[in-house]
Amino acid sequence: MAQEVHIALLRGINVGGKNLLPMKELTAIFENAGCGNVRTYIQSGNVLFTASRLLAVRLPGLIADAIEARHGFHAPVVIRTQDEMEDVAAHNPFLKPGVDTKTLHVGFLMNKPDKAGVAALDPDRSPPDEFRVRGGEVYLRLPNGMARTKLTSQYFDSRLKTTITARNWATVTKLIEMARLV
Repeated sequence: MAQEVHIALLRGINVGGKNLLPMKELTAIFENAGCGNVRTYIQSGNVLFTASRLLAVRLPGLIADAIEARHGFHAPVVIRTQDEMEDVAAHNPFLKPGVDTKTLHVGFLMNKPDKAGVAALDPDRSPPDEFRVRGGEVYLRLPNGMARTKLTSQYFDSRLKTTITARNWATVTKLIEMARLV
């Protein structure tokens, strides 16, 4: 089976001293699941690897179960192919000349939300913050930073009935750059 480059985005590990998981152990979990060329980026649960599509579809559950069994906490896993990440970068509605890219983030959804859930989101929940939902991603522009927004993971999880994990724009572009080298 053809091997593709994938990027796994884990939610809630090594944040604020909670859910500690050394990257060496995370790498081993992915290798034990059958992934190749496993690499991590920073300590917050970004993993690049090669795998067949068939394996990649099963990985969110396999990896989350392995982490829970070995470390005692649940860490949702969202996976995108390299091509999907390239598409995310190419379609950021807030990436325009003059925009401070430090204010940009992308929330990656475990499942694509239904139209009713997206329509029910409040565009005025956290001014001057902005968001746009496109497919399985929520693009965010947060001028006052992630720590001050009311556009939280819990907000999107509850309204869209899925799980979101967010990355800043610098991380998104670095992961794409790294994926091109795998």
